Amino acid sequence: MLIDSHCHLDRIDLAPYQNDFDCFMQHAKNSQIGHMLCIAIDLESYPAMLDLVAKYDQISVSVGVHPNVDDGKDPSSSELIALAQTSKVVAIGETGLDYFRSTGDLSWQHQRFKNHIDAAKALKKPLIIHTREARDDTLRILQEEDAGEVGGVIHCFTEDWEFAKKAMDLNFYISFSGIVTFKNAKAIQEVAKKVPADRFLIETDSPYLAPVPFRGKPNYPTYVRYIAEYIAELRGVSQGEIAMQSMKNFYALFKNA
Repeated sequence: MLIDSHCHLDRIDLAPYQNDFDCFMQHAKNSQIGHMLCIAIDLESYPAMLDLVAKYDQISVSVGVHPNVDDGKDPSSSELIALAQTSKVVAIGETGLDYFRSTGDLSWQHQRFKNHIDAAKALKKPLIIHTREARDDTLRILQEEDAGEVGGVIHCFTEDWEFAKKAMDLNFYISFSGIVTFKNAKAIQEVAKKVPADRFLIETDSPYLAPVPFRGKPNYPTYVRYIAEYIAELRGVSQGEIAMQSMKNFYALFKNA
């Protein structure tokens, strides 16, 4: 069994599955996908996302607002806490900082990040962290806000080993997406070799960032096996070992999944 620790099921292209989510879920089951964590990006689409996955025990969700979303509701900590009052919600996020897509005065992004950390600590739920071209501020805010109390995961990891070590020291896991399979991802591949066995997750971030051999095409949770295969080759172990260890790590972090 494989676990996709980060995907956006409300955004995948269902055309290959007769535009039927039940059909997609049957395919996922047949492909040995044991669990999926469906990640929120904004509050406007959150209710529909919950409705889509409500009847599936093998899907958990997060609640949060992506750091680049600037045209929707910006939640307070109390609003996030209220929205998380369902057993489906196992994490807060994705949240964090992104200086690639957002520019100018980003104090609003910092405050949003802090609100998510406050909510996670109040709920005692882990954080899903997005960081892009903001490594120093991401680590600083995690440390200053005592995010290590709940920990979480640096999703879609694109940094280097030094960042990975600092994140793990702050009680965060490292999650590898399809990017690790790209030829130019040497630094990420080095981290995938070095990260302790009990500190990594695998994810698709579908429908984005499909792994080789599907790079540039729509991504699906079923493609998580290609990521597992690639990391297994990097580490000199079997795909089954990567699948089993990443599943063990997932349930250690997301205890209510």
